[in-house]
Amino acid sequence: MKSIAFIPARFAATRFPGKLMQSLGGRSIIRRTYENTVATLLFDEVIVVTDSPVIFDEIVRNGGYAVMSHRTHESGSDRIAEAVASIDVDIVVNVQGDEPFVKKEPLEALLAVFRDPQVQVASLMHEIHDTALVEDPNTVKVVVDARRNALLFSRSVIPFPREEGLVPVYYKHIGIYGYRKAALMNFTAWPAGRLEAIEKLEQLRYLEQGVPVKMVLTGESPVSIDTPEDLERARKLLLPDH
Repeated sequence: MKSIAFIPARFAATRFPGKLMQSLGGRSIIRRTYENTVATLLFDEVIVVTDSPVIFDEIVRNGGYAVMSHRTHESGSDRIAEAVASIDVDIVVNVQGDEPFVKKEPLEALLAVFRDPQVQVASLMHEIHDTALVEDPNTVKVVVDARRNALLFSRSVIPFPREEGLVPVYYKHIGIYGYRKAALMNFTAWPAGRLEAIEKLEQLRYLEQGVPVKMVLTGESPVSIDTPEDLERARKLLLPDH
């Protein structure tokens, strides 16, 4: 199977504009994300897809592969779909541009589930125990069935602990996706569903269209940069000479 990692990179992030060009240990966040994805050696190609000439130049100037979007997009999946439409590829992996510590093992596990021809879409999840994270609407939760297909994604507390003595297991959804090309192109042809509009979670579009999303359990949650505070925490993770 030919697999390509696409990194959607929008400059005007709502909570932290221009974050992908912020310096993290002497390199921009987007450059670190790109280079760490390449370093996994899992993909035939790694491509940054952006609406920003600044981000495009940052990647290309440092020897990377980037393409410019020609249209305005509501989601990273839509941005990737525009780029992938004319490319021959079996599996597309969406790596978020604000995850500069992306590692090989979760991506390898994500790719592995596509050995099953029934799997059309897959994503990652991580078990969480911190009550603050469970209750935080910025932490997207997912509940799964016995085959680890997603039943629901939500910003709310799911499952809700209604009965005392029954301890629920909570999973945080990690926004790294794998898709077969046809599934991704179908996504862009469907209108946004009611649940997607309410929760502002694009992955709900698949569930509303009856497409299973296979969830892959990973032992760690990558550090993403959503706020200036996240960036400061990320900088502390790097050794002084990095």
